[in-house]
Formats: sequence, structure tokens, C-alpha cells
Amino acid sequence: MILFLLGILHVSSALDNGLARTPPMGWLNWERYRCNTDCKNDPANCISADLFLEMAKLMKYEGYADVGYEYVNIDDCWMERQRGPDGKLVPNPELFPEGIAALADAIHSMGLKIGIYEDYGTKTCGGFPGTKDHIEDDVNLFASWGIDSLKLDGCYCNTSEFSTGYPAVGAALNATGRPILYSCEWPLYRYHDTDKIPYGEIAKTCNLWRNTEDVQDSWDSVDRIVQWFGDNHGDLASYAGPGNWNDPDMLIIGDYGLSFEQSETQMAMWAMMAAPLYMSNDLRTLRQWQKDILMNQEVIAVDQDPMGKQGLRVFQDPKKKYEYWSRELADGTYAVVMYRRDTSGLPRSYTATFKQLKIDAKSAHVRDLFRHMDLGVYTDQITATLPPSGSCKMFKVTPIKAEF
Repeated sequence: MILFLLGILHVSSALDNGLARTPPMGWLNWERYRCNTDCKNDPANCISADLFLEMAKLMKYEGYADVGYEYVNIDDCWMERQRGPDGKLVPNPELFPEGIAALADAIHSMGLKIGIYEDYGTKTCGGFPGTKDHIEDDVNLFASWGIDSLKLDGCYCNTSEFSTGYPAVGAALNATGRPILYSCEWPLYRYHDTDKIPYGEIAKTCNLWRNTEDVQDSWDSVDRIVQWFGDNHGDLASYAGPGNWNDPDMLIIGDYGLSFEQSETQMAMWAMMAAPLYMSNDLRTLRQWQKDILMNQEVIAVDQDPMGKQGLRVFQDPKKKYEYWSRELADGTYAVVMYRRDTSGLPRSYTATFKQLKIDAKSAHVRDLFRHMDLGVYTDQITATLPPSGSCKMFKVTPIKAEF
């Protein structure tokens, strides 16, 4: 094992795949479908090839692919509990009767890409075979299947091994010769000790990395993640940019836990954070307003801004009832979110000054990105009315240059 690690690291010790120049977009089954392998009693919701193909078709034919969603990602529990006699991973034949390669071919035929899950430890989080001691064989198998993305978890492993293990897998992926997006869970297992996480190493190794707790199907979960990023953005933002992204986890718009306003806020905040946009929902049952939020091209354009500069929380009131975020964009404009967290009754008016928003201008054109409306020229500040319980307004602000 040691000789293998040394050899593969000699081939390529840093990320070198040319991928994720903007945050990746797609669909991932985990939050919505978890480890549901009971296709006998729940065929519509088990994590079978049929489910992934159905989601891929909806992505293609209902317009998601047209606005940038392209990866169809398989999470944990896709494989058998034991490796085959040849030591290779074996897809569960009840879930994937024709194998993963056939599924990959079908997804590729729709112009989409396919991702798969593994774990650096001895087991995955669900107790299936991990990749430790099998790195080269596993990544070569994934490449032979036509896999386009690998999510690598960190269960059943000592975190002290991450600094060698994750780079070894990344180097092995590069050595296959196939461009494979690399999503790491490296920082996730140490998110309570943010200052001790080697983000410089991680950014050299991974295209994206999960920073904090798993998102759950509730507004409280989404807000906790937003607050974690607001409290810890410090150096985090400096590591984000083309090819490298902080990952606050999946979009749960269209599941059970978010209102209309909260759905807009999750979409807005993920765009502000230059986050990967991986939906985890049932695309078969989404309401039109949920589709409209997920396919809002003006908000997606903020997320996909080519400069890749992560937005920051620039103001929070002392009682943490509301806050403002600002993100500089490649064309010299700014994306701004005014976000209300408190739950007290009635709508309230809030004012964000350009100084608070880090916008060096006296006046600016302001556009509402969810209502798709130009609001006119604002001077020194923006005022907006927000209802309680997780609502926001998202604006694009175009400074007006002073003429002399």
C-alpha cells in the first residue's frame, strides 16, 4: 500500500483535471432517497437504475439540463456488501441489473454525466466496501464504466489519514486519463475545528469539498449551514474559484421542509456562496414554483459567475435577526442578498447601505433577480420589505460610475 501511494503521488500530486471551472450542477439522490434499496416494496423510490434514468430524462426534457444541471449522481448503498472474487466492487444486481456501465451509457446518450460514491475508509458510511487498499483498482473500474464524478466520503477511517488518502485517490483519478470530477468529504469530519483544516491542501486535491454537517429536510438545517458559512467564511472564500469550490451540500427545494420564501432563500444563498447546485428531490412531483426557483437563470448566473469569487456575509444585526450578503461579479456588478431570519409576526422594512454592502458607488441600477424586475436607480442604499421566517430579497446591483 505504501509503495502504491508513493508511486501514484509521483504521477500527479495535485489536482489537474481542468474540471469545475464553475460550480458543478446536477442531481444527487442522498437527501431525498437515502439508502432505500427496497425495490420490492417501494419500487418508485428505491435507488435503482430506473430511478436515476427517470431523473436523467426529467433533467433533459423538462429544461434542467438547458440551464446547467448535468451530473446525475449515485450516492451510498449502490453496491454489494462484499467485493467479488476478483476483488472488484460489484453493483447490487437487484438495483442495477445491467450494471453501472450500461446506466452510464444511457445517461451519456442524453448529453448528461454520471457520478458515483465511495469512501476512503474500510467501509462506506452505509457499511459497504470502502476503497482503502483498493484505490487503483476502484478508480480504474470507475473509469472503465464511464464515470464522470466521484464523491469520496470519510467514514471508517482515522482523519489523520486524510492528508495522504484523499490526494492518493485524486492522483489515481488523474492517472486513469479520464476527466473525473473529484468531490471530497475531507473537511466535513473536522468542521468543529475549522482553523485546523488544511484547506490549502484540500484545494490542491479536490474540485469541491463538503465543509459542514449534512443538510436535512428542514429550514433549521439550511439556516444552520448558512450561519456556519457566515461565521467561518474567513479564509474559506480565498480557496474558492475556478476548479475549487466550498460545498454547503444539496438543494432541498421540492422536498417537504421549505416554504416558498425559504426555497428562494436557499437558492439565493447557495448562489451567493458559489456553491455546487446539486438538487436532491423528486423531479417527478415538483410544483411549478419550485421548478421556477431551481431554473431561475438570473440566480444561476450569479452562482456560475466565471470569476468564481465567493460571496460573504457583510453585515449581521447584533441580535442575528437579519443579515446582508454581497458578492462581486466578473462584470463589475454585485449580487446582494438581504436575508431575514427571525420569526416575529409581520413583514418589516430593512435598509442596507452601499457601504455595508462593500459597494463603492453613490448610485446604482438595482434589479430583483426573483421577480425579474428592474427597480430603477438607488442612491446610497437599498430598502426592502421582508416577511419573517427565512425570507430574502436578491438583487443585482450595477454601480453607476461618476462622470467628471
